[in-house]
Amino acid sequence: MFLFSVFQIEVQRIKVDCKVTSRFAHTVMTTKALNKANVSQEVSFEVELPKTSFITNFSMSIDGKTYTGVVKEKEQAKQQYQKAVSSGQTAGLVKASGRKMEKFSVTVNVAADSSVIFILTHEELLQRHFGKYELMIRVKPKQLIQHFEIVADIYEPQGIAFVDAYGTFITNELLPLVEKTVTDKKAHVSFSPTLDQQRKCTECDGTLIDGDFFIKYDVNRAHDIGDIQIVNGYFVHFFAPANLPRVPKMVVFVIDNSYSMVGNKMAQTKEALVTILGELPEEDYFAIIVFSTTFVVWRPHLSKATPENVKAAQEYVKTIEVIAGTELHDAVMHGVKMLYEEQRNDTAPKNIVLMIILLTDGEPNTYPRTLPEIQENIRHTIDGNITLFSLAFGNDANYGFLDTLSKQNNGLVRRIYEDSDAPLQLKGFYEEVSSPLLSDVQFHYPDNTVNSLTRSHFKQLFNGSEIMVAGRLNDLNEIDNFAIELKGQANTQKWETIFPDEEYIFRDFTERLWAYLTIQELLDKKDKGTPEEKGNATDEALRLSLKYNFVTPLTSMVVTKPEDETKNDMFIADKLTEGMTKLKFARTLDGDPHFIIELPDQNDALCFNIDDKPGTIFNLVRDPLTGIVVNGQTIGDKKVIPGNKMHTYFGRFGIIHEKFGIRLMGTGERLIVLTERCPSFSSMDLQVIKDRSLTVTLRNSVKFLIILHKVWQKHPYHQDYLGFYTLDSHLFSSNVHGLLGQFYHGLEFEVSEPFPGKDPNKPDAIMFVKEHELVVTRGWQKDFRQDVKNGEKVPCWFIHNNGTGLLDGVHTDYIVSGLFKTI
Repeated sequence: MFLFSVFQIEVQRIKVDCKVTSRFAHTVMTTKALNKANVSQEVSFEVELPKTSFITNFSMSIDGKTYTGVVKEKEQAKQQYQKAVSSGQTAGLVKASGRKMEKFSVTVNVAADSSVIFILTHEELLQRHFGKYELMIRVKPKQLIQHFEIVADIYEPQGIAFVDAYGTFITNELLPLVEKTVTDKKAHVSFSPTLDQQRKCTECDGTLIDGDFFIKYDVNRAHDIGDIQIVNGYFVHFFAPANLPRVPKMVVFVIDNSYSMVGNKMAQTKEALVTILGELPEEDYFAIIVFSTTFVVWRPHLSKATPENVKAAQEYVKTIEVIAGTELHDAVMHGVKMLYEEQRNDTAPKNIVLMIILLTDGEPNTYPRTLPEIQENIRHTIDGNITLFSLAFGNDANYGFLDTLSKQNNGLVRRIYEDSDAPLQLKGFYEEVSSPLLSDVQFHYPDNTVNSLTRSHFKQLFNGSEIMVAGRLNDLNEIDNFAIELKGQANTQKWETIFPDEEYIFRDFTERLWAYLTIQELLDKKDKGTPEEKGNATDEALRLSLKYNFVTPLTSMVVTKPEDETKNDMFIADKLTEGMTKLKFARTLDGDPHFIIELPDQNDALCFNIDDKPGTIFNLVRDPLTGIVVNGQTIGDKKVIPGNKMHTYFGRFGIIHEKFGIRLMGTGERLIVLTERCPSFSSMDLQVIKDRSLTVTLRNSVKFLIILHKVWQKHPYHQDYLGFYTLDSHLFSSNVHGLLGQFYHGLEFEVSEPFPGKDPNKPDAIMFVKEHELVVTRGWQKDFRQDVKNGEKVPCWFIHNNGTGLLDGVHTDYIVSGLFKTI
């Protein structure tokens, strides 16, 4: 959760205080850190929070002065931020960090023997999945904390059915420290280990507190029509009826089997699909379509999920192989046609639910249709009658395209992460949507009693989930005459209205819950409808985000120190959406010198090798405006096996910051710092992790990470070598160049549909870049930032022949005569 990795920084207190009222969670995270050094230091604060939450406040107290955030329209905040950055100021960031979480981070300078207090507040509407609500708190303090505490108070006017509290890091010794008190409507959970109880062992400083803390609960459900709660004229209606029979469904599985699904992706998809088919209820109907450049249908009509049909389908799935490109339009349209034919033939019950589940890992072939044309064709043909769910497998899938496609057809998209548990992710998603209880659920409220309603028509209600509708009442005095009509059950009735106890309400929770739901729905609407409808939805979502101080995809939170201070530092927090990334990276990776250029704007990466003799020095980065130059020198193996290629690696780096006269050099055997005309390191920060890495932060500028790869000392061929990473590369000026620097501000390229290459597991394609047509190969390289030993695979397009056609000029143009040469 929090990370303070600076020398002599003591985290004195961490407190997570969460209040949940009627599923709406308000969480305040407070951290106090003390700089015990006799010089000023930068203190880094990081916290991971749920992707579904909105940051609502951030403040810092430094030397008794408090700086509080203000939410602004994103473009206005961006301009203010860029102006600040050009003056050498710093920033707080929100970036994607995992499946469920995103990371907020900020760094501030703290004087000697001074403390800083960070307070971050975020709000989240807890969703019901599999019959329970989940509150997740990530805790990774990285050190022992004098005062550590997690406190949660839950108030549910309907009554609390159960509460579970546990942590992934909780040992048998820590388990008694998780205290839980549950009464009829209230629950209190706390976890507060002492300093000694946090220790991994009696004599060591390592902490056991490293993982996720979960609180899961559900509420009592006494009314079939649901419960309504009212505070200050705003109401919220919760609907999750118990004991309803499931509705049968017709489902078409549309599965991508293009070349990019080769290997684990296809194997994991087949494994999950075999399991899913085996769990289909016999009253369901199903079909399977696999698609690449063309599509293939398992059977021409939907099949009833009898044991015989399921077994035959499972055997078919096992035979699916990858082939050719990605063209999902015709496959999805054929799935729609199959569902409509079954509906016309009356082969299934009238109340059956129609759905398509689409799985793909790439972007559809845009010829002869553009992506918007594909979306519009499918939307027009479905016409609101079929729900389309999309599964975006891995990082290459066009998440934005699939998100809009699903929203336009009453469904949703889910990212499937390319990990070993991908089959469980696929199965878990399917279980969420596989048991519809009601279809075409529509609530009607008396027109003269309510206004500003959130969404009140839902395509399905799934088992274990919940529907929420919020709005405003015209007149509280009319509540006794308030009745709802629920279409689908033909049920009009009154119910007992609940007025929650005021002492458990935080900041008018029903109004904030209404605003939260409304903003979420408006953000969905801005991706569909006419241009006018999209514009209106965007404007209203922005207005509400600013009014209620929510950091949404349309706003940013800006923290600025008072203008009378010498240096006006600014911090800015952005809300990211799935498929976006905040930082651009371009870096050299380890091994026989190969480079990976990550291009977040295109959700892809390029890689290339440089082959030259050991001892060659390359200019990697040269920025004349900031005065930063980075050169790297190669080393070779100790000896070469006869007949084999000589492998080269980076063994030394020279980092020159001309404005401050700083020069650094790293070698494979050790890391060395050389300085010139620099009486102190006030313009830079160095962080060394023994036998692992050196992090160089140029004050108010970029950060470099050098990783040391140690090889067995008696290895007959290899020797120690270095990996080099550039972080925050967007902070370089537009004039930056070099083998890496030329890519720091992005690159435009297009890739054709893949076709078979020399390696059957690595398809080739044609890349159009810098007016060149290159044959490129889909492969992967390794990123060792998080895992020095094993690395993390990064998929990329490999450019052959020393990057010819991708680089400006040729690779020999970047050779320099000395490690500290600036030209």
